[in-house]
Amino acid sequence: MTTELTHYINGKHVKGTSGRFADVFNPATGEVQAKTPLASVDELNQAVADAAKAQEEWAAVNPQKRARVMMEYVRLINRDMDKLAEAISREHGKTIPDARGDVQRGMEVIEFCIGAPHFLKGEYSGNASTGIDIYSMRQPLGVVAGITPFNFPAMIPMWKMGPAIAAGNAVIIKPSERDPSCPLMLAELWTEAGLPDGICQVVNGDKESVDAILDNETIMAVGFVGSTPIAQYIYGRACSNGKRAQCFGGAKNHMIIMPDADMDQAADALIGAGYGAAGERCMAISVAVPVGDETADKLIEKLVPRIEKLKVGPYTSDTEMDYGPVVTAEAKKRIEGLVQSGIDQGAELVVDGRGFSLQGYEDGFFVGPHLFDKVTPEMDIYQQEIFGPVLCTVRAGSYEEALKLASDHEMGNGTAIFTRDGDAARDFASRVNVGMVGVNFPIPVPLAHYTFGGWKKSAFGDLNQYGPDAFKFYTKTKTVTSRWPSGIKEGGEFHFKLAD
Repeated sequence: MTTELTHYINGKHVKGTSGRFADVFNPATGEVQAKTPLASVDELNQAVADAAKAQEEWAAVNPQKRARVMMEYVRLINRDMDKLAEAISREHGKTIPDARGDVQRGMEVIEFCIGAPHFLKGEYSGNASTGIDIYSMRQPLGVVAGITPFNFPAMIPMWKMGPAIAAGNAVIIKPSERDPSCPLMLAELWTEAGLPDGICQVVNGDKESVDAILDNETIMAVGFVGSTPIAQYIYGRACSNGKRAQCFGGAKNHMIIMPDADMDQAADALIGAGYGAAGERCMAISVAVPVGDETADKLIEKLVPRIEKLKVGPYTSDTEMDYGPVVTAEAKKRIEGLVQSGIDQGAELVVDGRGFSLQGYEDGFFVGPHLFDKVTPEMDIYQQEIFGPVLCTVRAGSYEEALKLASDHEMGNGTAIFTRDGDAARDFASRVNVGMVGVNFPIPVPLAHYTFGGWKKSAFGDLNQYGPDAFKFYTKTKTVTSRWPSGIKEGGEFHFKLAD
C-alpha cells in the first residue's frame, strides 16, 4: 500500500489538486512506497500569494524575536533527529549515520542564523557632511524560493529556509519529488517552533512548478542546487524575470596526492569521500590525481583492499553499511552506462562493481564500488559528473600537471591536496581555480559561519550559500541621507522653531 503525500501550506498539510503524482521509491527494494503530488501553476501561485500576505507581518517582527524561533527550531531538530534521519534513509537510501549528518549540517546553518540580529545591522556615518547623517538598513526581499535536490533532503532545504526566514522573508521550498518527506517534516517543525503560518511553504512539484516559481512576479529571489544544465537554465530564466538567483550545479572534485603524502591517510580519505553516500554528493571526490607513477602504484595498492571490504546494503540491515543504494533505477542505469564508457574508451577497471546483487534485494538500486586507473581527460568518466560509487584515477607527471587538471576542468566546486609539504599546500590553495579547497581534508565543506560555493560551471550567481553571504542575498539595502534643518545656531546657541 502506498502513501499519498501532501504539500505544506499555511501551517498544515494540504492534498494536491492537480491530479498529477510522482512515485517515491524505496531504493533498497525498488518498490513504490509513496506518491507525491505535483503542484499545478495555480497551486503554486496561491501558495505564493498566501506567503506574501504572511510575510508583511513577519518582516515587522524584530530580528531578536525571529532568532528565538531559530533557537526553538534547533531544539526540535535535535529532539526529532532520529525521525528525520529515518525518513531520509527510507526514501533516499543513505545509511542512518549519513542521514544524521545530513540533518546535522543543515541544523548548523540554523544555529548560525540565531545571530541574525548582527548580520542585519546596517551602517551609520554621523555628520557625513555638515549637518547630514547617512545610514543604511537591511530589509527583507519579501517572498523567496528554494529549489532543492534529492541528495540532501534535510541539509539544503535548511540552508535555504534558515537565512531567508531569519532575514524576515517568507520562503517557498520546492523539494525533490524523489524524497519529499523530510522537507515536509522540517516545515511542520517550523510551525511547532512558533513560525507564523505561511512563512515556510513546501510545494511539491516538477518542472511545471519550477517554471511557475521562475515566472511568478511576487517571488524576488531563487536559490537552486542540482545539475549544471538545470542550474544554468534556472539562473538564466530567473535573471531574465528580474529575480536574484544563486544556482549551484555539478562537480568533478579532484584530490591531488603528492609523493610525500601519508598514503594510508590519503586512501582512507578517498574511501569516505569517493564512496560515502554512494557517491551522490556534490562534494564527493570522484578523481584521484597521484603525482608520479610510483605514487599512483602505492595509492592503488592501498585502495583496492579497502574498496573490496566496503559493505553495501540497506539502511535497515543489522550490520553497519558503508553505503546504500542510489536513489532511482534511472540513476543506476546512468552510472552503469558511464562505467561501460570508461571501459570502452580505454580506462583500466581495477575494481569491478558491475553485476552487484544483494540477496533479498535483487530489485533494489544498488551499485557496487568501482575503481578506474589510467583515466585520461578526454574520457566521459572524467568529463561528466558520475554521481555514483566510481573513483577515477588520473596519473599526473608533475605537481604542475596535477594543478592544471583541477584548474582546467569546467566544474570548480571543490578540490583537495594531500601532502606533508606546507609550501606545496599553500601554493595549491592560492593558485587552484576552484571555489573550496581542502588541505589533507577530503571534503572541504566550510562550517556554517563561512560560506559554501564553487566556481566556473559549478555555480551561477554572485553570492554563495549560507554564512554572511546568505544575509546579503536575502536582503536589500536601503540607504538614507538625513538632515534636520529646524535648529538655527545664533550666538553659539541653538534656537528651535516650534511647529505650528
